[in-house]
Amino acid sequence: MALIEAHGLGKSFGSTRAVHDLSFEVHPGSVTGFLGPNGSGKSTTMRLMLGLDRGEGVTTFDGKIFTELDRPMRHVGSLLEAKPFHPTRHARNHLRMLAASNRISDRRVDAVLEMVGLSSVREGRPGKFSLGMGQRLGIAAALLGDPHTLILDEPSNGLDPQGITWLRVLLQRLAAEGRSVLVSSHLLQEMAVLADELVVIGRGRMLANGPVEDFVTGSGLSTVEVSTPDVGLLLPALSALGATVDRAGGFLVVRGATSEQVGDAAHQVGARIHRLAAVRATLEEAFLAATGVAEEFRGTQAEDGGPA
Repeated sequence: MALIEAHGLGKSFGSTRAVHDLSFEVHPGSVTGFLGPNGSGKSTTMRLMLGLDRGEGVTTFDGKIFTELDRPMRHVGSLLEAKPFHPTRHARNHLRMLAASNRISDRRVDAVLEMVGLSSVREGRPGKFSLGMGQRLGIAAALLGDPHTLILDEPSNGLDPQGITWLRVLLQRLAAEGRSVLVSSHLLQEMAVLADELVVIGRGRMLANGPVEDFVTGSGLSTVEVSTPDVGLLLPALSALGATVDRAGGFLVVRGATSEQVGDAAHQVGARIHRLAAVRATLEEAFLAATGVAEEFRGTQAEDGGPA
């Protein structure tokens, strides 16, 4: 199974620097989420990885660049466009054409059509497919060679809730089989339950790389809610920990300390605790905190907080 290693990826469009010296790894057995605001360079980075754009740096798949792979669809499956097919060629024939270039059997074509739920429309013309059906056909093409590596750009785009759940289960199963999966998405709630690792970029620069849990925890946005009748005792103890405390709805909201630290501090000073709850930040909150200053296209807000 392939380890993906990206080293020093970079790309400029005229005077605009789209990707700045990106380096990261995608490990077998995991789903790595690729996150960033619109215009951050995600799609350009994926194209650089596959040698579709000229730029700086190199990406290897178990030590080989994409153009060195024999029958590349058997090694790396990719989906980079919403509808990458001829609109009037039957869906099955589209896959058969791709399969022939890599000596993949028609039996495998039928198997992936079944896998993505398109067997009933295999003689249909993709130009009349919905966006979601087109995405499923693109995913089928990525899976044709039974590859050990998948690189998917917004594969859930156009899928309904059932389709998104189907895709999540599929990608997690493929990763559990030991494959390397890199997937970009704007659906942060879905990414929170799909991904094991994250690569987060903003304006083409690396902002974070590592486990999802580390990214969320490192945001500093998680809090501890405390209910106590001994506020006067507890507040100085929390300040000694370096924590900040706000009041909200009859609770103390503590930032900068874990629930264990808060509980120990209360015990040490004899403060009674009626409620102690850790409130974990969401991936969306951590993402917005990390990428706010790196957002390429920013709107204004009206004075009432609505769209201007």
